[in-house]
Amino acid sequence: MGLIENNGWINISKITIFIGNQGSGKSAVAKLISTFTWMEKALSRGDMKISDFERYNRFRKKHCAYQNIHNYFKDNTYIEYVGKLYSFTYRSGNLKIKTLNNPKYYMPKVMYVPAERNFVSAVSQPDKLKYLPQPLYTFLDEFERSKFEISEPIELPINNLSFKFEKKKKEAKLVGGDYEVILSEASSGLQSFIPLFIVTKNLAEGIGKEFDFTKNKLSLNEKQKLRKQLLEILLDKNLNEDLKKSAIDLLSSLTKNDYFFNIVEEPEQNLFPASQRKIIFSLLKYNNLNKRNKLLMTTHSPYIINYLSIAIEANFIKSKIKNNPNLLQKLDKIITIDSTINAEDVSIYEFDEIEGSVKKLKSYEGIPSDRNLLNESLSMSNEIFSQLLEIDQEI
Repeated sequence: MGLIENNGWINISKITIFIGNQGSGKSAVAKLISTFTWMEKALSRGDMKISDFERYNRFRKKHCAYQNIHNYFKDNTYIEYVGKLYSFTYRSGNLKIKTLNNPKYYMPKVMYVPAERNFVSAVSQPDKLKYLPQPLYTFLDEFERSKFEISEPIELPINNLSFKFEKKKKEAKLVGGDYEVILSEASSGLQSFIPLFIVTKNLAEGIGKEFDFTKNKLSLNEKQKLRKQLLEILLDKNLNEDLKKSAIDLLSSLTKNDYFFNIVEEPEQNLFPASQRKIIFSLLKYNNLNKRNKLLMTTHSPYIINYLSIAIEANFIKSKIKNNPNLLQKLDKIITIDSTINAEDVSIYEFDEIEGSVKKLKSYEGIPSDRNLLNESLSMSNEIFSQLLEIDQEI
């Protein structure tokens, strides 16, 4: 598989969308991006060494196995990923890592939201289930942590509902006008949507809240050296607990996350088109909370591209009426201003499973082209219906 243009590279923008048929490779590429981003973060923090990742078959059999893509590899598989601090090249079964001369690196909080996420809502004690995909357990941990941090009911963007979590009973509930429903008894769409929304909200709003007196004062090398010293303090059995606690606080500030990288499989899952619009605008809103945040989505829904086009056009209009409060208020009623996006921040890639290729979707004045695989599928339905009408006329 390779990109037809841009010398074979896929650029990860602030908002990146992968579309294509099932089995076309969308999720596999998204999982690789998630894996490499995490690996670069681990190297930058000093959690892992280059030699740890370069050990024979470690990349494929351990890190790719975590995402269940280790059996996708062939003898001629070639992968190259260029990050900010490191570049990764996989060829002939070996992974090679090079250090890049780039002093600027921002620490990401990477969250991979799997398509199987409704398990965490529908099943009692999903953590006790065996053989589920590993990313689902990671997502479950984030969902559980996010629920316990909720102090007041959270208003949801769909169905006029709120979400609350009763800590003593450990019950997640949906609250309507005059009723309450346990999450495990809610509709499949809500079971899929709510974990995505709660985790996204929690992580996006949590970026930058940690105490960080070292930010912009220490270089990356200095942070790594200090981190090593702090770890030595933590392992010293002769030191008292107060000093160790201070070291932990400082260590936390050194490894705080600078931005949120949200990677979501099929955000439209089990949702009515109007609800798809609301969840997409919510994801865009939380992506806009930090200028470095990134949102990557895989989708089969033709509505997603249309909603992105709306958000882009709304942003263009916002820039023209920024000094007119009345028009801004009118615009905000149509689409919340916090969800508008710049066309330059969006990249959409089409995956073709037949040709084994990827191409970037073209745009017209910043608006994604309506000539894409998803819209073509809708057009095909109209064409089939026309053919049926022709036969009917011949009867």
